[in-house]
Amino acid sequence: MKNQDSILIFGSSGQIGKSLIRKFTKNNYRVTAVTRSIHQKGYQIKTQSNYGYLELEEIKSFTEENISRLMKNNNVCINLIGILYEKKKKYFNTIHSDLPSLLSKVAQKNSFDQFIHLSALGIESATDSNYAMSKLSGEQKVRQNFSSSVILKPSIVYSVDDNFTTNFMKLLSILPIMPLYYSGKTKFTPIHVSDLTNIIFEIVQKKITGTTIECIGPEVITFKEIILKILKSINKKRLLLPLPLSLAKLNARIFQLMPKPLLTMDQLRLLKYDNVVSKKYKTNFDYKIEANKKFDDEINRYSFNWTSGGQFSKKRISKTN
Repeated sequence: MKNQDSILIFGSSGQIGKSLIRKFTKNNYRVTAVTRSIHQKGYQIKTQSNYGYLELEEIKSFTEENISRLMKNNNVCINLIGILYEKKKKYFNTIHSDLPSLLSKVAQKNSFDQFIHLSALGIESATDSNYAMSKLSGEQKVRQNFSSSVILKPSIVYSVDDNFTTNFMKLLSILPIMPLYYSGKTKFTPIHVSDLTNIIFEIVQKKITGTTIECIGPEVITFKEIILKILKSINKKRLLLPLPLSLAKLNARIFQLMPKPLLTMDQLRLLKYDNVVSKKYKTNFDYKIEANKKFDDEINRYSFNWTSGGQFSKKRISKTN
């Protein structure tokens, strides 16, 4: 028998998953968090929850039988599973298209009230990116299998637990030169993880279904502006060097050989396209769900980790008359 107000989360160990566990359990929702390794991720996930409201489930293989077993006692499914680079050929399709298709299919069979799927903003035009095309394919399959699903398309999601601002803080604290791809002109509308979490929470609370929502923060910022804001926050000065496309491609080919690539060829192609609202779908603001956290304010809360002197460092503050 299904429990009302019971949430099943796939991809629970990432920054969004952990934030959702905190939000839902704090508000007395029962959460089932799915992980592929309880031994590796279990303790970290458990520390996020309100006591007594979290159940951990391990899944070794995503079969219809295994997924059905997890879904039998829940009424809302949230899929957050995603990757930034491929470990093997066509892995984007496996994770971003085939898996969401299976999850939404089983959720429909189990008569779920809501199926919420996390996709990405600004991918419609990026036809030369395998990441973007796999994400779009996943959206289409989810909509076909679960017609009343909610598809969320966030811009860059950032926080102290992200793989975006923190990676740049590490790099900029070490490297004397920072390359700017496409002259740093690509536009983003970054959203803080707590604002995205609140959007998802409101969607569940208000029982919103059958829509696609572009999830954005309050600002449009270029890639160069993001780098400058991070430099200011960690109290560093670096040379920002626009790279010709040929050198940028060479740069990406070298970086993608690393175990955790700093940049891949596919990510470089994706950087050509602005990560802003398409006006094809409504945004969270259209649904009266605010996302007001400013990029500068939020990164300043954790940037001391990469500042000389740490939390006791003295940042340069401009004087005002």
